[in-house]
Amino acid sequence: MTTTNQFPISPKFVFFLLLVFSFKVGNAQEKPRIAIFSGPTATIQNSHPLITSNKAREQNELSLLTNDEGETMPFDRLYYQKIAAPVTLYIEMFTAHPLESDVKELYGEPDGYVDENGKFRKTRKSPSDKPVLKVELRPEDGLYPLPYMAVQADGKPWDATAAYPGAPFSASRQTFYPNASRIFEEIERNGGNIYGVADYDFYRPAPAGGYTKGLPAEDRTDTGDGDIPPETLGKDFFTYGPYGASQNRMQLAKATNMVQEVMASGEYDGSIWLEGSPSIENTSYWMGLLIDSKAPLVFNAAQRMRGLVSADGDQNIIDGINYISSGVWADENGITRVGSVMIQDQIIFSSREVQKGDARPGGYVTTGGYGGIIGSMGYGPKLTFLPLRKHTHLSEVNFTRIPKTVPGISVSEAGSIANVEVAVKDAGGKLIPESMPMVSIFKSARWKTEDDGSDDPSGEIDILARINDNLKKYPLAGFVGEGMAPYGSMIAPMDAALELAALHGYPVLKAARGNADGFMNTDPDNLFIEGHNTTSTKGRVLLMACILRYGTYPPAKDPLNPTAKELEAIKAKIKLYQEVFHTH
Repeated sequence: MTTTNQFPISPKFVFFLLLVFSFKVGNAQEKPRIAIFSGPTATIQNSHPLITSNKAREQNELSLLTNDEGETMPFDRLYYQKIAAPVTLYIEMFTAHPLESDVKELYGEPDGYVDENGKFRKTRKSPSDKPVLKVELRPEDGLYPLPYMAVQADGKPWDATAAYPGAPFSASRQTFYPNASRIFEEIERNGGNIYGVADYDFYRPAPAGGYTKGLPAEDRTDTGDGDIPPETLGKDFFTYGPYGASQNRMQLAKATNMVQEVMASGEYDGSIWLEGSPSIENTSYWMGLLIDSKAPLVFNAAQRMRGLVSADGDQNIIDGINYISSGVWADENGITRVGSVMIQDQIIFSSREVQKGDARPGGYVTTGGYGGIIGSMGYGPKLTFLPLRKHTHLSEVNFTRIPKTVPGISVSEAGSIANVEVAVKDAGGKLIPESMPMVSIFKSARWKTEDDGSDDPSGEIDILARINDNLKKYPLAGFVGEGMAPYGSMIAPMDAALELAALHGYPVLKAARGNADGFMNTDPDNLFIEGHNTTSTKGRVLLMACILRYGTYPPAKDPLNPTAKELEAIKAKIKLYQEVFHTH
């Protein structure tokens, strides 16, 4: 009698195996399609300045580039460029690797030989003739690394991005790419093998580089129809450096509208958002809360610009592509289990917990004290933990669940405060940029005032000024108070001032300094939303989303003397917010 080890296999498990197999087979037959979004101040889309090469300087009789010791640079930096016409090259054999010549006997015959004068012959005439391989390079081959030969209009060399030190933006070239299509071509040219993995469409919701002279439709490389009109720095594209321009709340609404529309189209199996390393941690969380998508959202950044030794952005992008194409994020129905993630340095971070800790590759850390690293990309994508926080299609504050109007705060000429309905979506269902909530952060500290223990808010003039400014300008607004670790406790004057903000109808979040481990208890008797283990900056993002979803509190008619009924109404609304902070 033959015995075997038998393991019971459930029908659900068989179904899951069939689903995984069909997913992989389907991918083998049809590549996934990925939307690539260009975000602001993106080092990952920034390139080394184009510097006139010594070859061009010699050709134009210009001073040569030298090193710190005053010696002529031995080699020119090469930049990816396109050739304009076919050209025949003779490549010296056995120069691709120092040890190629060690096994010459394994190689085929050369295409010919080049003598000391550069003349090509099919046969060798002298021992000094070099064996060569003949190749024709064509324009359709794509990019090749070549010396940079351009000079300025006045004949001077390009020594930096700008035409001269201190030049205005109009006399400078841009280093940020307008979209990621060129980056993907360079990655492929470097052996990234990403074109065979997926198909890509490129979008510019808030790019770091812009077309200042416009661009006709036939020259476009990103997805979309029609011409690109002339774009303005600080309005249409957002960069850092000497010509730095940051994006605002309104731009975030426009970007969110684009991402939601693209991902709701059903045409994409995932997306990658590229942004500057200091700010992407907040954008990734925001999009993970707002975008109602069942496909994965990946976020990538870089600590070093393109063209530097060991630039890290390309590998982060490759990892993002491989993560999406692998399907490890999918449940048994092919729906994302983890929502939005940030993939940096072969680590998969949950977007809620990721934070930039230092300006170096590997400089990202987790917040909250209870994980945040959910997988790795080494030797293939692997998930090791699954976050339980609500995200994307599960989020209670996602795009689809945001109503067309929410209650805001209005003040009459007589000074009375009341709720007023504020439109947050237009007739087409898009977020209205001007309605994006104004949420401000205030930080508490000991030894701050004349009397840290006083409950008199009058000394907190910055908070009081913000309340008054909100009443005049921003019907949707909120506050974040960052207190001490781990409970978020603040000095009494700040507590009093922020309670006054809540009595005016503005939601107020209390968060702890640093990366709190989550020991903050919820107090139903105060007027604050407790942030638990969220940071003040992450909490601000979630508070903005909550205000778009639920609006402001019902304000007290006299914030200095609220009634018991008014306090009860405010606390009921706080409970709604608090539940979101418990679960997102």
